[in-house]
Amino acid sequence: MHKLMRQVVAALSVCVCLSNPVSAAAPDILPVREVTEGMDGTGYTVVDSSGAISSFDVHVVGILQNGKGSFPRILAKASGPIVESAGGILQGMSGSPVYVNGQLIGAAAATYKDMDAYTFLITPIEDMLPIWDMPDMKNQTHLQVIDIKKAAAAREKVKADLAAKDKAKQAKAAFGKDAGSPASETMKSPVTPPALPSVGHEPQYKATLYAMGFGDAGFSYLNQKLAPLGIKAAAAMGSSSGTDLNTDYQAVLQPGSPVGVVVAYGDFTLGATGTVTAVDNKRVLAFGHPFLHRGNVNYFMTDASVVGTVSGQSDGMKLANVGHLIGRINQDRGTGVAGILGRFPSVVPIRVTVHDKTLARTENFSVSAAYDEDFLPLLASTVAYGSLGRTVDDISESTVKVHFSIDTNAADGGKVERTNLFYAPSDTGQLAFNELGQAMNLLCSNTDRESDIYGVQVDITSETGRKTASLISAMPDKMKVHAGETVTFQTTIRPYRRDKLTLKIPFKVPKTQRLGAMHLDLHGGGLVSVAQILAAVQAQAGVDFSAEEDKTETTAAKIKEFLDTDANNEIVIEPSAQPPLMSEAEQRAAMKQAIRQSEEQAKKDDGTKAPKGAKPEPPKTKFATDYVIDNVIHATLQIVKKGE
Repeated sequence: MHKLMRQVVAALSVCVCLSNPVSAAAPDILPVREVTEGMDGTGYTVVDSSGAISSFDVHVVGILQNGKGSFPRILAKASGPIVESAGGILQGMSGSPVYVNGQLIGAAAATYKDMDAYTFLITPIEDMLPIWDMPDMKNQTHLQVIDIKKAAAAREKVKADLAAKDKAKQAKAAFGKDAGSPASETMKSPVTPPALPSVGHEPQYKATLYAMGFGDAGFSYLNQKLAPLGIKAAAAMGSSSGTDLNTDYQAVLQPGSPVGVVVAYGDFTLGATGTVTAVDNKRVLAFGHPFLHRGNVNYFMTDASVVGTVSGQSDGMKLANVGHLIGRINQDRGTGVAGILGRFPSVVPIRVTVHDKTLARTENFSVSAAYDEDFLPLLASTVAYGSLGRTVDDISESTVKVHFSIDTNAADGGKVERTNLFYAPSDTGQLAFNELGQAMNLLCSNTDRESDIYGVQVDITSETGRKTASLISAMPDKMKVHAGETVTFQTTIRPYRRDKLTLKIPFKVPKTQRLGAMHLDLHGGGLVSVAQILAAVQAQAGVDFSAEEDKTETTAAKIKEFLDTDANNEIVIEPSAQPPLMSEAEQRAAMKQAIRQSEEQAKKDDGTKAPKGAKPEPPKTKFATDYVIDNVIHATLQIVKKGE
């Protein structure tokens, strides 16, 4: 029993073969304490594209007690034509309800790898039912997900059209644009949804997050980002839909109905499919084990349709397509997942445009992400990386320009916007989207309140080759300047394998600058300064001289500080991080000069003081170029009194 188990996943639909159909009401259950060895029952599943619900026989072998703090499991054996033709209980059958004498005892949850494929475990239903009543603190943003007026109008129109054609009774509508969602204002035409394997089984009953549309490099990048969360994605067969899913506002699920749990959908899809175990009005229980075991969550709930099965002793599985948006998954717990029909997560549209200069083509990508603060930062950067990979089809040496804009109420002006240039000899995308993830993380870790994020737009321009440049010289138009005066540096740069360029860069000397030599660094904005290197060395040695984080700093202030970070393509002029060492005589002379300046200033002082908290004028200039600046040079100015 301690051997490695493979998870059983499902998109099962139940139609209990009793005289009366199963109703969408709280189930009549048989507690695990009353389940005994030798009992016979029935399980229900869908195994092909017909959607027909078939039954299989279940024989209870015994009860496995897992100790204090753990849930018991029911050990059972499956038989019958359906499971025999499939080769046993496959990945894709978890959540399948199992009944004994018309009473629900639990959900199929796991099988044992390298053992009898017909032997499986059942999660007792009484251990799943408490999930319905667990606290739900997610989805508290002020985003209005559904435009009620448009939804009602679309629903009535669909009803009328369907009634006229005598096709169906359910209305289908899409998210409204006014709610900040990516869907169109009118009903969308049917789409081919992405095919997702049902969730797979691990020994700890934890499901697998399936990913589609990312490509090999994008898939690897995704798993790098997921690793800190303790999650690993698996590649799914098929491809993403490349469009938004329709919304079914009047969906009805029954125990055994296929159901999907989706984190994001569109040109890139993350999610899995499983099976409904029990329904109570609009409340739904499914899976019989965790999806990602994230507790209170905020994911899309979809309906699903089974495509077919793939047999195999240890890797057989059921494949299913996610269908319409039908509600929200709000709990992801140890014994299953729970959701609510007709309620929807706040949606964050992520749009990416990639211009590939080398191949002379432009591609657009679209993803709708559920507002979940754990996933949004990594989703934004991963979708951008995947979009770049799918467009350029190349991870060799390249230069990538990234501009992103995030609409949010957490930043001054309602927008977080930044442009930067990146170069790497291989796979530049690994560097290019860290800033996007950093900005999203600042928003998603807002300590004041949950940030509203209305949308993310990323524009990427990629060009094969190296667009870097080195600083050659910087000559000021005058060597002697006054405090507060502006000097212009004639700056020469040498782009990689291109002709030299001369740039005119103005630099304003601070009004408070002392007389004497002012040593300056001219460097690329992305270069690590000497001060940063020293700080890193100190940290490695266990010594931290950095200032303590200001706990009172607002998210808006943190975002502003982030946006003020130097860009890689900027030439930065600022006081030298490590000015030349002075002799003792030079130090004495500098001290005397400082005292003299202080005394002279005191005579002019009218007794007033600068406002409390006022910061000195920063002696820094930033000048944008079309190249990543890869070095540093030095310059010196002589600060003199006015009139000299």
